[in-house]
Amino acid sequence: MGASVRQVQVTFDCASPERVGRFWCEVLGYVAPPPPEGFANWDDFTRTLPPEQRDSWFACTDPSGVGPRLYFQRVPEGKVVKNRLHLDVRVGTGLVGEERLAALEAECARLISLGAVRVRLLPADEDNESCLVMQDVEGNEFCLA
Repeated sequence: MGASVRQVQVTFDCASPERVGRFWCEVLGYVAPPPPEGFANWDDFTRTLPPEQRDSWFACTDPSGVGPRLYFQRVPEGKVVKNRLHLDVRVGTGLVGEERLAALEAECARLISLGAVRVRLLPADEDNESCLVMQDVEGNEFCLA
């Protein structure tokens, strides 16, 4: 019998869920869901929560409905080692050589302005095209590919 999975959610452990979540909204063009019924915005809802529950989570979705939901949850421990899983942000699909590098560099510059950090360029080899390793606003690694 085949898998019954219908959707996938990607969950990030982080110190500041809203900050990290809003960064990824900008990177991917995702949007936060509307606030709960009875609230004009998320800030109004958040003010009703006890202080220890504020900024404990954040979620966003692909407005086209194609990409997975992203969920950000506050955890007490900080990031210590390299991610075991990372996202590839595909900005150079179908491009090769200098054209691909130009696309990667342009997106890298945009993401740096949002708080990302450039780590290193992995140059093309006989098996793979170039990609840029980066970190988000809390140091989680991802690749521009």
